[in-house]
Order: sequence, then C-alpha cells, then structure tokens
Amino acid sequence: MSDNMLLDLMLNRRSVREYSGEEVPMEKLNLIIEAGLASPSSRGGKCWEFVVIRDRQTLINLSGCRKGAARMLAGADAAIVVLGDEDRSDVWTEDCSIAMANMHLMASSLGVGSCWIQGRNREALIPDTTTEDYIRGFLKFPSNMRLEAILSLGMPMEEPVPHTEEELRFDKIHINTFMN
Repeated sequence: MSDNMLLDLMLNRRSVREYSGEEVPMEKLNLIIEAGLASPSSRGGKCWEFVVIRDRQTLINLSGCRKGAARMLAGADAAIVVLGDEDRSDVWTEDCSIAMANMHLMASSLGVGSCWIQGRNREALIPDTTTEDYIRGFLKFPSNMRLEAILSLGMPMEEPVPHTEEELRFDKIHINTFMN
C-alpha cells in the first residue's frame, strides 16, 4: 500500500453486492449520511436530498428499479437514494455524484459494503419505465427532484480484494496537451 491513508482508502474501496445479513449499526449509517452532507457543491447550494431506506419490503421493491444492476438491494440492510433539485442547480448531477462518492468512501472506511447503482438515464425492469419513474412511484418525490443514484449498504459477505497502486492507469495522464 501507499504512504497516504486517503489513497489507501480509495484503493481499498470496492463495490460490494453481496451482504451478510448483519445489520449496519446506526452509528455507522449516520456517519455515512454525514459524509454526504459534508460534500462540496456548486456555490454551496447543497441541491441534493437523501432518502434513507431501511424498510425490508421497500428495499426488495427497489431491487427492480434497474435492468441487471439493482438486485443487491433485496439483500441490503439499507440504501440511500440521492436526489437532486434541478430547479435549484444546473449541475445537480455533479453535486449528487460528489455526495455519492463521499458516502461510498465513508462506508468503506467503516467496513460497510456499498455499491453505487446508477439511476439517472437508466431503465427499470418494467418495460418502458425509467428507473427514476419506478423509484418515484415508491418514494413519492416531486417532479423537480431528479434521481442520480442509489447507494446500497450492508455488511459485506466477504472482504473484497483491494486495488493496487500498480493498477493505476498513469497512461491516462496528459501533460499540457492531450497529444504528447
């Protein structure tokens, strides 16, 4: 690992889709939420809202929100639905993404498994239904609130293998101009 704790945390963070069934302690869930609330946003607008789900049946219902990518919600202990107010900010997607990333990293630092389930511009399992409309049907959020993503949360079934510094793609770096 590196000599930097934050980089180590980033390398250790992996998407977790299988959960043990053990409850995520409320203290840890609160810290994950606080990490989202502490996120930077455009002009300090904080245009996001979080819907925290702990109800088992709602998690099962939400597991059908996305073609091939949300089944893990049925086995999760919790989920955080991240919504952005498009009336308050034209960059709500970016602000919501930063909040999601902060919560994702905090979950990992606490030993809580998490997986980012993209919702914006995705389709539900029900034909001709967007993920956003599917979720809106359950959570009843207003039309100006737009879905960015869902963070599934649960105690990991097994410890994921961390990334290594050797996997970092330094070939993606361009100095002063794209073409070297």
